[in-house]
Amino acid sequence: MPSLAAPLALVLALALSSCGSDDAAPADSQGATQDGDSVALTVTREGDEFTPNGERVELAVDQTLLLTVDADVAGELHVHSTPEQTIAYDKGTTEHEITIDQPGVVEVENHEPAVVVLQLEVR
Repeated sequence: MPSLAAPLALVLALALSSCGSDDAAPADSQGATQDGDSVALTVTREGDEFTPNGERVELAVDQTLLLTVDADVAGELHVHSTPEQTIAYDKGTTEHEITIDQPGVVEVENHEPAVVVLQLEVR
C-alpha cells in the first residue's frame, strides 16, 4: 500500500506557498506615484463620491504619503492608525502629509458620508 505522506506534503507546501504570494497588487488607477522617500496621491471628492474608493496603496513604515485633496466641499478624513490622525480639508485643493510608523493595513475614511477612501498597506 503506497504512502500518502509525500503527496500530502506536496499539496500542503503548494497551498502554503500560494498564501504568501502577492497576486493582488494595488491598482495604479488612483494615481499614486512613488519617489523613494514619499508616495504622492490625489483624493478627489465630488459631492458624496470619492476617488479613489477603498483602493490599497503600498507604503513603507515611516514613508511619507503626500496627500492632495481636491474637494467641492470641506470635510475630514480619519486615518485609523495608532495614534489616529485627522485630516481636515477645505473646499478646493489642500495638501497634507501622513506618516505611519507601524506595519499593517490602515484605513483612511470619510465619516460624512461614511466612505473608506484608501487602505494604506504599510510594510
